[in-house]
Amino acid sequence: MKVYLLLSFVFAFTFSLIAQEKAEPWFKDGEAQIVPAFENQQDWIRTDLWVETTFDTDGDGKPDRMHVDVTRPKQTETDGLKLPVVYESSPYFAGVAPEVEGAFHDVHHELGASEKEIVHPSVTRRGERPIISNTQIKTWVPRGYIVVHSSSPGTGLSQGSPTVGGDNESLAPKAVIDWLNGRAKGYTAPDGTEEVKAYWTSGKVGMTGTSYNGTIPLAAATTGVEGLEAIIPIAPNTSYYHYYRSNGLVRSPGGYLGEDVDVLYDFIHSGDESKRAYNNATYRDNEIKNGIDRKTGDYNKFWAGRDYLNDMKPMKAALFMSHGFNDWNVMPEHSYRIYKAAEEMGLPVKIYYHQNGHGGPPPFSMMNKWFTKYLFGIDNGIEKGPKAWIVRENDKNDNPTPYADYPNPDAEKVTLHLNSTSPNEGVLAIKKKSTAQLKAMLRDDYHFSGDSLAQLKNSIHRLLFVTPVLKEDLHLSGLSKLNIKLASSKPAANLSVWMVSLPWNNDKNAKITDNIITRGWADPQNYKSISESEPLKPGKFYEMSFNLIPDDQVIPAGQQIGLMIFSSDNQFTLLPKPGTELTIDLEGTSVEIPVVGGKKALEKAINK
Repeated sequence: MKVYLLLSFVFAFTFSLIAQEKAEPWFKDGEAQIVPAFENQQDWIRTDLWVETTFDTDGDGKPDRMHVDVTRPKQTETDGLKLPVVYESSPYFAGVAPEVEGAFHDVHHELGASEKEIVHPSVTRRGERPIISNTQIKTWVPRGYIVVHSSSPGTGLSQGSPTVGGDNESLAPKAVIDWLNGRAKGYTAPDGTEEVKAYWTSGKVGMTGTSYNGTIPLAAATTGVEGLEAIIPIAPNTSYYHYYRSNGLVRSPGGYLGEDVDVLYDFIHSGDESKRAYNNATYRDNEIKNGIDRKTGDYNKFWAGRDYLNDMKPMKAALFMSHGFNDWNVMPEHSYRIYKAAEEMGLPVKIYYHQNGHGGPPPFSMMNKWFTKYLFGIDNGIEKGPKAWIVRENDKNDNPTPYADYPNPDAEKVTLHLNSTSPNEGVLAIKKKSTAQLKAMLRDDYHFSGDSLAQLKNSIHRLLFVTPVLKEDLHLSGLSKLNIKLASSKPAANLSVWMVSLPWNNDKNAKITDNIITRGWADPQNYKSISESEPLKPGKFYEMSFNLIPDDQVIPAGQQIGLMIFSSDNQFTLLPKPGTELTIDLEGTSVEIPVVGGKKALEKAINK
């Protein structure tokens, strides 16, 4: 009898442990672990609804409603379990516009010239329900999270209009988070009155996503909405000006020559066909068309309203940024500028940089700990220690090196001067040469790519100044800055700058870090500021300064750092007819580079 009672007790105790494990999330080493009871996809509850917002952007006199889907473990229904939410929102979930000739702006014209109208393709909508997307679900639901998706305004089955960075694209995810916390209403139908309550959540929300899907978490966070505890934006566009312009210059994102806000608007406008004419007339053909100003490229009220740096004051969410140093689509300055502002605000911040291109999340363990800390409240210490995690050039993305901060706190600006040795070449040196040629001229010709110009022994179409061969590795971390004094033969000219590692590696398996260090572009007409331009007086010299794109790179021994100055960049800028001449005053031109160890480290690397 005693044996029977003992076995019964053991069985009951074991069963209770299993039941408890099945019913609740559990954690190991500060991370949410997979719960077997949450793994069975057949048990997941998948529903959709429409959340009412505070805006009306499709002109029908009613608040726009956002289409939302929810995927949750069955225990949130059967056991009354309340769980936090991982939320991703996107304009891409319901399809995008097809590739159509003429849909991008023609970049082959003189600077400041009028452009012909572009073609406006139409999106064939994929407005499915109840499942908007399957992203994030297999990762987070088994670990004890609810996953929520929403289509952004004017896309899929969400009402309203796209604005490409307008206020409604911040207020839409805010409304969803408000609904998750009982402060907004959700309905079973886009025009119905039957309400849906989010009784199954703790109300704590984390957001993540890549590219535009990474922009929306930041947009939501800038509203200061209660309940949004943590965000992990991956390669986010944080300013549409910095995406489509550079220091007053009309500059395309890499790989999308001729794209602009109106092109992106057409690309994502997959919402209700009956509302598209109103939306197009109101936003694309009025607000956007009148705001983007492709003639001057100046920063204005339109761009300021689409720059999330200007909206960060209410932000409270813990921020973990992720970006690639060689992302020439959404360039790493987008994450850098937000990270530094959040750091100055005293928010919990970390940043992860890798050496590849667009996209690339942090190691999953770090993401898991970030959400575990801020959504479950587990004290795992993720917010402490090094703020910056950087993947070194030959390491895998899941093996970043920790640094106290970014830029590296040991980095110091070192000024290099341009000493000429021949008409279009010269040396980057810590000291000026008194015998240096004082001026050098280059002639614009977009037929020569930046890649090819960097490899030519000499060329009238660029200036190239190089350091001595490095005798040991040199670590650069932060922003390089060009100070330039130049004159143009015409009232307008492109200015492009590349920092390269030479000799150029032409091997088909070469990494981009073998060749490109960083880049920068500017409009000399904006020598006063990015919001003010004026035609150049041919032959008159102007001075301007601007930062190049942030970088963190170890230049190996045996290489030379090269500063290449040219005019039109056929991968990024408008492409006027060849012939414009830029004259650079070498004595009035210098580049400041961020060297870990400062001047002593550079001197050691080139003089050892």
